[in-house]
Amino acid sequence: MLVIFDCDGVLIDSEIVVARLEAEAMTELGLPMTVEAVCARFAGTTTREVWETVERELGRPLPPGFVEHHLAHVRDVFARDLKPVPGAHAMVQALDLPTCVASSTRLPALIDNLATCGLAHLFDGRIYSASQVKRAKPAPDVFMYAASQMGADPADCLVIEDSVAGVTAARRAGMTVVGFVGAAHVTAGLADRLKAAGAAAIVGSHADLPRIVAAHQPRVAA
Repeated sequence: MLVIFDCDGVLIDSEIVVARLEAEAMTELGLPMTVEAVCARFAGTTTREVWETVERELGRPLPPGFVEHHLAHVRDVFARDLKPVPGAHAMVQALDLPTCVASSTRLPALIDNLATCGLAHLFDGRIYSASQVKRAKPAPDVFMYAASQMGADPADCLVIEDSVAGVTAARRAGMTVVGFVGAAHVTAGLADRLKAAGAAAIVGSHADLPRIVAAHQPRVAA
């Protein structure tokens, strides 16, 4: 079995940092938004989708260079504040199974963020991004691509995801999904939304994840 990890909100505790910065930026633009609202609405979506939505709701284009300036600010804050989700490093090391990462984050930033959190070496050469495929989540493309690169049948893949878009993408790829709700950005009702989207189980801590993964491994007949 191949275990495929989403990155943001599963391995690294980035969603809460991004949500805080996006809420501040949206409010300054004239679209008041709380951190909780950003987490609930935009977790698991791409940066492009977030700011296209903001443009529609504002009814006007964003200022020239706004997104580039905002992303540079995010990178600066990540370099200073980004941390792994508690227990992520030990959990990955404890799994005696093939693993990889499949994320909506663009590949260079994805690798940099994992390295900042001391996790990139655990997935050396096995880090895949939606920037490498045609469509982002909730389309299944990045998960299908990761499985193909790893030589795995989608039916033999277990995905760990924290967003409805990610769970939907994995189910469309024909994969089993575990919903993860152990990061700082998790809002009330997320576990129920992940289950409704198709998550086979919900886990709230990386300490519990090896047990959940083991429970979903195929049983070999005697």
